[in-house]
Amino acid sequence: MEISLREAKACLSALVSAVQNGERVVITKRGEPAVEIVRYRGCGGIDFDKLAAARELVGLAGDGERWPQKFNDPAFSRRLLGLDG
Repeated sequence: MEISLREAKACLSALVSAVQNGERVVITKRGEPAVEIVRYRGCGGIDFDKLAAARELVGLAGDGERWPQKFNDPAFSRRLLGLDG
């Protein structure tokens, strides 16, 4: 559906309902398409399983870092941070 800006101002609620029902709504300004109203698709955060699958698909493994194993030692981290008395 194409609708002028003036008409859109008068019936915004109806346009929002139309978009929610899957209709495409384009608002025109001086007869030219200016904007399209699209349905909001909220993000639920990061899907870590999907991310891991995508990384594997393109050949990236692990966390991308090559830290020496000693840095993975909790005792080393405590010493480094000065948490050991």
